[in-house]
Amino acid sequence: MPEQHAGDLEKGQPASDLVGALRDCLVIAVMLVDPENQGVTLSGRAARILGLGTAQQARCALAALPAPVGEVVREALSSGKELDGRQVEWVDGGGQARKLHLSALRVGPGTQTGPVAFVVNDVAPGMELERKLRQLERLANVGTLSAGMAHEIRNGLVAARTFTELLLEANREAELAALARRELERVDSIIGRMLKFSGPVRFAGSAISLHETLEHSLRLVQRRLEEKSITVNRHFGAAPGLVQGEDMQLQQAFLNLFLNALDAMEPKGTLTVRTRPIAPPSALVGCGPGPAQIAVTVHDTGAGISPENLARLFEPFFTTKPNGTGLGLSITRRIIHEHQGEISIQSQPGKGTAVEIVLPAAL
Repeated sequence: MPEQHAGDLEKGQPASDLVGALRDCLVIAVMLVDPENQGVTLSGRAARILGLGTAQQARCALAALPAPVGEVVREALSSGKELDGRQVEWVDGGGQARKLHLSALRVGPGTQTGPVAFVVNDVAPGMELERKLRQLERLANVGTLSAGMAHEIRNGLVAARTFTELLLEANREAELAALARRELERVDSIIGRMLKFSGPVRFAGSAISLHETLEHSLRLVQRRLEEKSITVNRHFGAAPGLVQGEDMQLQQAFLNLFLNALDAMEPKGTLTVRTRPIAPPSALVGCGPGPAQIAVTVHDTGAGISPENLARLFEPFFTTKPNGTGLGLSITRRIIHEHQGEISIQSQPGKGTAVEIVLPAAL
């Protein structure tokens, strides 16, 4: 389950995307056809939809229209009847499938010979709007479900944590004692954030060691690394590697990336974790106090990601895994953005994937 406000997985993005899709649905595209000279006058949007220019207004011959559109126009002209919502499909010059609804209305004094106005409705924005509304509905359902589950899990965790603490007190020298205590604290922190899903997330961090957080995240997947004989290369070049943040949140972000890398790699692959300082522009001329940012790169030698999937990786619920939830990378980006950082992914099929995170360095 996600560990943050489900309705705010992509801060600011779903609402703006929804407004944009709604705006595209409401904009009207019109073209006016003269039956006598077979000339067509198009509004700017109609011209763009039909691939006939980008000006505010365009003129062309009837023969210049896409063939399926031209057929519907000729039918309306010859029949003298109005059309309502005739669906037209074709593939444009760029290989993209297009789908339109055309409605025809005769204007002017002549019912048979007067100009004919066509309202052109691009179906794609409406389909995109429907998809985003369904996504928002799913996010709302996830938020409600996560709150209920978090409440029940926390109740059970109280007893489990009490008995675990007693065992740890009796076995202070055990190798996994500190790890178990830390993970219990992290689970409790995640549940606490889930219970606050209906309110905004308030970021409060301190100066932490990025390298220690990376090492701890790697330790959590050590068994899986060994099972697949994955070689881990560490290149920590950002000394001292201090960032302003919350250790548990960043650990969750890196853990998601390491798990994705493990899933993508075959046995005997290589996982490379690299850090490097990024100096501010003033530091390049010797006037700055030191690095302003720290970049973390997680590179795997896995199967890579196809270009069509690469653009959707941060989209909630999008996944290519049979049993995936599609929330891991969305949660990771949310955490990085809360830390005033940026995340980007580069990948090619068969050549692995590199994820880069840039975080502000602690002063």
